[in-house]
Amino acid sequence: MDISLPDNLRQRIRWVQTPEEAAGGPGQFVLYWMHNALRAHENPALDAAICFARQNGLPLLVYHGLSEQYPYASDRHHAFMLQGHRDVQRELEDRGIVAAFHLQRCGQRGPYLRNLARSAAVLVTEEMPVQPIVGWMERLVATCQTPVATVDCACLAPVTAVGRPFTRAFQFREAVQDIHDHALQTPYVEQPIDVAMCDLDDLKRRFDLHPLSLQDADLASLIGCCRVDHSVAPVAETPGGSKAGYARWEAFKKNGLADYEATRNDPLAASGASRMSAYLHYGMVSPFRIAREADALNATKYLDELLTWRELAFHFCFHHPDDIDSLDAVPTWAKECLRDHRDDPREKDCSWESLARGRSGHPLWDSAQRSLLKHGELHNNVRMTWGKAFLNWTLCPERALQLALDLNHRYALDGRNPSSYGGVLWCFGQFDRPFSPEQPIFGKVRTRELKTHAKRLNLDRYRMKVDRPIAARLPNVAIIGAGIGGLIAARVLSDHGINVSVFERREQVGGRTAALNMPSGQSDRDVTFDLGAQYFTASDSTFCRYVNGWVQDGIVQSWLGKIVSIDGNGRLLDESHDRPRYVGVPSMNAMAIHLAKDLPVTFAKQVIAVEAEGERWRLRFADGEQNGPFDLVLSNCPAPETFDLIGGLTSLGRKIRRVKMRPCWAAMLTNDRLVDLSFDAAFVRSGPLSWIASSDGKPGRKSGGHWVAHASADWSLEHAKDSPERVADHLGKAFAEAIGRSYETSWRVSTHFWENSETTEPLDVDCLFDFTTGLGACGDWCRGRRLESAFISGIALAGAVLRRYTIDRPPAPRGQASQPRLFV
Repeated sequence: MDISLPDNLRQRIRWVQTPEEAAGGPGQFVLYWMHNALRAHENPALDAAICFARQNGLPLLVYHGLSEQYPYASDRHHAFMLQGHRDVQRELEDRGIVAAFHLQRCGQRGPYLRNLARSAAVLVTEEMPVQPIVGWMERLVATCQTPVATVDCACLAPVTAVGRPFTRAFQFREAVQDIHDHALQTPYVEQPIDVAMCDLDDLKRRFDLHPLSLQDADLASLIGCCRVDHSVAPVAETPGGSKAGYARWEAFKKNGLADYEATRNDPLAASGASRMSAYLHYGMVSPFRIAREADALNATKYLDELLTWRELAFHFCFHHPDDIDSLDAVPTWAKECLRDHRDDPREKDCSWESLARGRSGHPLWDSAQRSLLKHGELHNNVRMTWGKAFLNWTLCPERALQLALDLNHRYALDGRNPSSYGGVLWCFGQFDRPFSPEQPIFGKVRTRELKTHAKRLNLDRYRMKVDRPIAARLPNVAIIGAGIGGLIAARVLSDHGINVSVFERREQVGGRTAALNMPSGQSDRDVTFDLGAQYFTASDSTFCRYVNGWVQDGIVQSWLGKIVSIDGNGRLLDESHDRPRYVGVPSMNAMAIHLAKDLPVTFAKQVIAVEAEGERWRLRFADGEQNGPFDLVLSNCPAPETFDLIGGLTSLGRKIRRVKMRPCWAAMLTNDRLVDLSFDAAFVRSGPLSWIASSDGKPGRKSGGHWVAHASADWSLEHAKDSPERVADHLGKAFAEAIGRSYETSWRVSTHFWENSETTEPLDVDCLFDFTTGLGACGDWCRGRRLESAFISGIALAGAVLRRYTIDRPPAPRGQASQPRLFV
């Protein structure tokens, strides 16, 4: 195989698997996998692939796709990348280049890239020395016998042209000065498109490909089909793609570049920063063009940031791909002094959630975090102070770095990029020198005090800038029901600046995590029973992240009680050790109370009707009052109640109506002699009961012989119309039989009837949302029966709302009006 290249491309290529090392047979085409150079111009990887195709007489195929499995995958990153893929798809088509785009989503999760790579004569892709690309490349090489080459499309001084990493900017600047000078004076020469292209229809048949055209696609609906974090909204003011990227660059050249050196450290300056990092991250704009044009305007300081600091980090990551997510990435002197001071007293120990939501208590830091959360960006000068604060708010430097990287990568559109890693690592001593004398916590690492930075910044103006609306038009939202799903939906929307009002028919939040206070039989205290959900488990990554924060904040604890299975006569069947279980402290509704904090929740307001008022909605309550108008109404009620409220107002009603729910009688039993059982809870496999649990054995509860018993769904349905007294007698006796004791009239037994306890068969969607009417629903009946399901459903619904207002709608086909869309 001929692998010769022009000089400008040869110096950029690195063979991960050479043709000599590859043991496969002759391939059928040249494959270019595009992932971090989303442009069809000034693209060295594309040009290298064209050269290989021409020289070997092979057709060319460009494959670009978007996976759900990259770290911190979210609506924000997905929207930005999809908009970029849409632009490059059009640009490739205009140049006559055959390309296939694949979006990993429900029903489309096959190994398409691997299968194509196995049939290719050579695979060309971009150099990107961070995860997940490094890991994906290793797995791809391990599973195919195809030559694989990476091409540096990001740096004027390619990583292959510099033999070692640098940790100081001045050293790197000197080492690459000649390369930079030459590149700035040399126009980029693109390869002519004089090669054959693959027959895409043939590839579709052979590889079961389903290429997706993004030109008129509804990106919001597509993202809703992906398993990503829906709690992080797209950034309306920073759409992805080459078109938007170059428009921003032209505006900065006109209004900000000339004053960059004077204004670059002022986050309040209207055009003090180019805000190009996200577009450079994904290669939507050419860094070669940006650098040449900045050089032509004598923008020396901007070029130093673009070429020295940005490329310094890129080269460092290239030589240390396995270290950059840990403290091993920083110089030895920094790592050692940070660890020497790990036992120094800290100001506090903040959980992930409190930091992610900007609830540290420091005005400047919290405003900076809201900039990340709402707008996906953080001014570089503020980011340096923001990043230093983690060391004083976590118990060890390793945890501080982990949290800083998490929040940066999760929310910043330029997160996970080498230069973004460089910015965070600088806060921990990378690319810097030791400072004396040593300071508490920091040692010789440079400090950067929040209070000092706050003094030189107009905080009120900065808050106003940070808290600007995330989109041109934002809705007024009503949420009916203050269960876990409704509350997390409200929290996500509120944190993004959406006006939310929550209405709850009961006197407390929590839905089926509700707790009931009852007299204990002792004059000076009551006991709290977990009336519905007894515990919860966590498997979804988004939910686990919140649960870990709740554990740290004391809202949740692991429940390590002994849980068994018994029959209705008290015979032990087995012990249950299947998964970790968690409970709220001091009762199950602790999570709901936490989520409701700072939210406008109106209690004892039962909504009986949702009524149209023009194109908006008004709520009518059981007490005759009304509230509204609202642009959106979202229900977090059981499916039958949701259908009664909105089923006749939207075509979603057909889905809601299919959901069938079962009842459950719950009994609360108290007796001071019910304290010596050999287990803390039991699944009951026969008889009227399905579950019994001791409140005493759960963390944070009072002791004294307090138990909750749940009847089976079949028994509850059969006895749905029985009186509470009759049910109490039945369940009290069934409980006594299940634990092998005689029923005593001295036992205090109270009951509660859950009319809609759980669904018989959940829907196959995370939530329901009608774009056209502005009506939606969430709950544990959408995709599961658990508390975690309700949480995921609420986040999915909030994500559906946020995408509606932050992602541009697709144009209608010529001659047709826009069609109403359901997001389910």
